[in-house]
Amino acid sequence: MGSVRKREGNGLLFFDFRYRNFRCREQSALPDTTANRKNMEKMLAKIESEITTGTFDYTRYFPNSLMIAKLNSQKVESTVSTIQRQSALVIELPTTPLFKDFAEEWYLENEIGWKRSYRATLRITFNKYLLPIFGEKEVSRITKGDILKFRSTLAKVQNGTKEGLSHDRINHIMSPLRMILNEAADRYKFSTPNVGIKQLKVPRSDIDPFNLNEVNLFLANIRADFRNYYIVRFYTGMRTAEVDGLQWKYVDFEKGLISIRETLVNRFVETAKTIESARDIVMSRPVFDAMWAQRELSKSNDVLVFSTRNGLPLDRRNVMNRVWYPALRRLGLKKRKPYQTRHTTATLWLAAGENPEWIARQMGHSTTRMLFTVYSRYIPNLTRMDGSAFERLLISQTSQEAHDDTE
Repeated sequence: MGSVRKREGNGLLFFDFRYRNFRCREQSALPDTTANRKNMEKMLAKIESEITTGTFDYTRYFPNSLMIAKLNSQKVESTVSTIQRQSALVIELPTTPLFKDFAEEWYLENEIGWKRSYRATLRITFNKYLLPIFGEKEVSRITKGDILKFRSTLAKVQNGTKEGLSHDRINHIMSPLRMILNEAADRYKFSTPNVGIKQLKVPRSDIDPFNLNEVNLFLANIRADFRNYYIVRFYTGMRTAEVDGLQWKYVDFEKGLISIRETLVNRFVETAKTIESARDIVMSRPVFDAMWAQRELSKSNDVLVFSTRNGLPLDRRNVMNRVWYPALRRLGLKKRKPYQTRHTTATLWLAAGENPEWIARQMGHSTTRMLFTVYSRYIPNLTRMDGSAFERLLISQTSQEAHDDTE
């Protein structure tokens, strides 16, 4: 009967068993721990069971072993053993599920906690990237090298006019792969291949907000049917999905508040992006007036604040390509994405000297860290931590001492 033993020289565990009258000792890379011994003893029991039934395939367990040459040198094998082994190799079931099967199981188990938009994104990621590469592999046979090679190929994928996906997109593709393999490793007791694989660093993109003159120019010349829409975007910091999904039941004229509770993503209503995103925005006078005017214009639609003439939800791409970008070109303004309206709101509030904690709450941030990280150069000296206040203190102190000396 075989055993799992520890090699004295390096303290690593190895298998010790007999096969075809040979004593076989196969080294592992595992240290002597209770968990490792337990897993190896389970594998040894499986090996000995297959030896007994004649279905054991040495190369499948130990493909790089020196024992394979010795075993192949044996010329005489019984016909029965050969037939048993060949038949077993044909009908043998995988020891762990195929990636495509376990990925589907993982998806079904977790979809209840995901938003519709995330479920759709995952399906695209599965079908386009993960299943073509890993679908037919057993989850326990996927190696760290396989993962790194796959990630490298993503950097070479043709993406429109660009070659290679962005680091941010690659990280989003790798994330479900990591979660699936980690869960499989936990359930089937094998070492996850994700150890040591870190996310790619994503360069921080600079914000490009409008200044107040540009905002006024844009609002004075935008199509009349979209003027209220863009006043709200420029002066509340709402995300596209938030303003497009805004419903009248969340607008309180008496208290002067807009409540962000639901969003519109791919024409479906979703909950707010994060817990912090569910917030109450104080309406400034321009926003209040714009919302009041919009209420008069959209009496036929008691649900959505902003909609098409037929009362349907706005299509963000259609608005972007037929209203937003044409207006920028016509006014000679720099091309920017519509999301810059959100950045504009933050910088205007900061420039006005509003309390950073209040701004963070209005924007839906959990802390002020984002403000001081992203918008630091837009914070006036009253609140900015750039050394200027300290410099003014020193100048003031020096001037005071010089004044005292003259007296």
